[in-house]
Amino acid sequence: MGSRVSDNQNLLAEQRRALILDEVRRRGGVRVNELTRRLNVSDMTVRRDLDALARQGVVEKVHGGAVPVVEPSSHEPGFEAKSGLELGAKEAIARAAAALVPPGAAIALAGGTTAYALAQQLLEVPDLTVVTNSVRVADVFQSGQRLAGGNHGSAAATVVITGGMRTLSETLVGPVADRAIQSLHFDLLFLGVHGISVEAGLSTPNLAEAETNRQFVRSARRVVVIADHTKWGTVGLSSFATLEDVDTLVTDAGIPEVLREEIAEHLSDLIVAGEPAPPAGG
Repeated sequence: MGSRVSDNQNLLAEQRRALILDEVRRRGGVRVNELTRRLNVSDMTVRRDLDALARQGVVEKVHGGAVPVVEPSSHEPGFEAKSGLELGAKEAIARAAAALVPPGAAIALAGGTTAYALAQQLLEVPDLTVVTNSVRVADVFQSGQRLAGGNHGSAAATVVITGGMRTLSETLVGPVADRAIQSLHFDLLFLGVHGISVEAGLSTPNLAEAETNRQFVRSARRVVVIADHTKWGTVGLSSFATLEDVDTLVTDAGIPEVLREEIAEHLSDLIVAGEPAPPAGG
């Protein structure tokens, strides 16, 4: 992990755990005593971090340390299984992403739990046209209008649902969805991902969803990926875009500095939710 890590004694728990997970994945395993020395924290703190990562299902504790849990690249968690993960990060990302949406924009929200959180933040943005392949996202806008008693006025969004075959993650994919998306043009696409990495780009375990996401990317003037720090380094079965296809990445403060530097080599616009934007030209 390098000297930079050992010099930082005040990492937030999420940042520290992201560094540990990155090290476990890069090296195939780590020992507790190595982590205490490099992170400059107590043995008990490291063990608590490993316990938390084990509960998330991303590492397996072994005697004296931890090894990665490698899911099959074709494994697709359901919406409910993913909705309880990284809730604070998703809310922060959703708020930061919503700030990118001007009134009257035509936007696309691809399926996923972070897009679901973003939809809730967009209910008060006026005159939106929202194209989505997510049953859950469409429900957010419909429920929001019902709760407002039909009195949203100009804030009410026009929602277009693509149609298609329903996946475990509650998204609509396949040829019907692809044809609908091909005929449209979006000012902004907000795209959640199963995994993101330098080598594989954006990826998903679902082949049909990968093709639908390709169509979304082709139809968007600006591609915004909304992904918490745990998605970095994960690779699904099928890649559907490179990092060069992405205009903006919105992530959370749990992403460690070493990964920010790596991302900055490939993306010009990185937004870390909850942190002030860098000064213009800085």
